[in-house]
Amino acid sequence: MGALLLAAWVGMVQAQVELEDVEAHSGRLSSLRGDTALDVDKDAERIKDPVKDQGIQDRQYMHQPPLVPHQVRGYEVDLKVNRCLACHGWKNAAARNAPRVSPTHYETRDGMTLGDISPRRYFCLQCHVPQTGAKPLVDNTFTPVESLR
Repeated sequence: MGALLLAAWVGMVQAQVELEDVEAHSGRLSSLRGDTALDVDKDAERIKDPVKDQGIQDRQYMHQPPLVPHQVRGYEVDLKVNRCLACHGWKNAAARNAPRVSPTHYETRDGMTLGDISPRRYFCLQCHVPQTGAKPLVDNTFTPVESLR
């Protein structure tokens, strides 16, 4: 009986400590995002120290989308306009000395070739990302695939 009471008392003390800890932080979570309330959507910070026009970058793993080696701040990419295609579309790439969009971006899921970019590949920055000179937020021991070194 004594052990049962002791276990109940320890559980109550632990619950009280956890409750005080939650109250002390006022429902906030400290993370890589900072000290932001859980019910608040924080605006994304601007990319610090963006890489500027450094040329084609090596890929780190098979099927990695090419990285964007230049600034894209202010590029309009919405349902009506895609600024990326002004340089990388097949019509303009040679004149702009830019890599062409892959032919796979002109195919539907069923493999049918379209005359324009497939809607599922239209929003370039979902896969192709600009780089920054920022230090990693966490330790990383990743090494590229052997064949890509």
